[in-house]
Amino acid sequence: MTSNKGASTFPVDQLVLCPGDIDLSRSPLAGQLDCETYVLGAFNPGMTQLPNGNLLLIVRVAEALRKPIFDNHVHAIRWDPQEGYVLDAWPLNLADTADPRKFQLHGYGWKVMALTSLSWLLPVEVTPDGLEIVQIHYDKAIAPAGTWQCYGVEDARISKVGDRYLMTTCSVSPERHSTTLYSSDNALDWTFEGIVLDHQNKDMLIFEGLIGGKYWAQTRPLGALFFAYPPDSPWHAGPSINIASSPDALHWMPHIEPHIRPHAGTPSTARIGGGTPPILTEIAGQRGWLSLWHGVEPHEIVGIYRTYWSLLDPEEPWKVIATSHPPLMEANAELTRPLDDLMYVRDVVFSTGIVDAGDHFIVASGEADLACRITHIPKDMFVPSKGGTE
Repeated sequence: MTSNKGASTFPVDQLVLCPGDIDLSRSPLAGQLDCETYVLGAFNPGMTQLPNGNLLLIVRVAEALRKPIFDNHVHAIRWDPQEGYVLDAWPLNLADTADPRKFQLHGYGWKVMALTSLSWLLPVEVTPDGLEIVQIHYDKAIAPAGTWQCYGVEDARISKVGDRYLMTTCSVSPERHSTTLYSSDNALDWTFEGIVLDHQNKDMLIFEGLIGGKYWAQTRPLGALFFAYPPDSPWHAGPSINIASSPDALHWMPHIEPHIRPHAGTPSTARIGGGTPPILTEIAGQRGWLSLWHGVEPHEIVGIYRTYWSLLDPEEPWKVIATSHPPLMEANAELTRPLDDLMYVRDVVFSTGIVDAGDHFIVASGEADLACRITHIPKDMFVPSKGGTE
């Protein structure tokens, strides 16, 4: 487990893709904006194994304006179906620009924001251990293709169910902040299947296998209002991880029982959400669906993100049969030290992909919203907490 200083004790723990590895001359935005852009981050990679044995990372590339503020306005990148990529200008006196990734607009009576970057998805093929780049598939990049994702496509999560690859993404637009689904037979050529979850339901993770003949998925609906648990409850109000089932991976019904909830006893999981698609495996002598998820401790603008794990019942996946209250992973400051001049957030690790490699798991994460991190975690590091069933 990592220490508070971010020094790693994992046998393998390294960055495999950084902003400098991205060739923006091959970006979907190349040549379309009369201003300079740069890679704010190449991070939060979905991961799966290709038929040839290599691993595939589908990386979120956040392409940002080098100077979003000029002419007394702050600017956002937007995809338009007639004009392609355009800039929208907002008067500075209407905007809060404290966060370099986005700005909040005043005067609506509720929270409204726009982005100084636009995200697209880049498939990156790596070796079976995840540690070396084999090929960057610029020709397979996934970019906005409709008004429902005019502010970008974010955070791919890939599950292989039978012979079919399913990829959920977040599509961002003024219409809605939705979950969109893509499918593939080879994990490189993707077909858009449509919107499957509506406004602000994020971090959708499809289980890698059917249960009772149905598809299952973890979801995380957001909102501005949550109702309080009783004062002596082991949980507290806030975003939680829910679970849903589907006959076809397109139409989802929320399960009536709760799933993974934030713990009242620690600020480290004040806000939680999904991480890696659940895979069927064995942990500490128990077989079940392994779910890595993130917990956020409030701190400054973004918070401190850590990775936790839970093992779910193989037949009744809404039930947690084992978990560990200490974090499995934390941000590793040593990894990003060479990129210090590019850092804009710290204390963030966001695990987004997992592959079973026998005696260990290969885990893909976004590090500091900046780069892609690969960690080999031995299976004997998954030690359940006593009484840890939530």
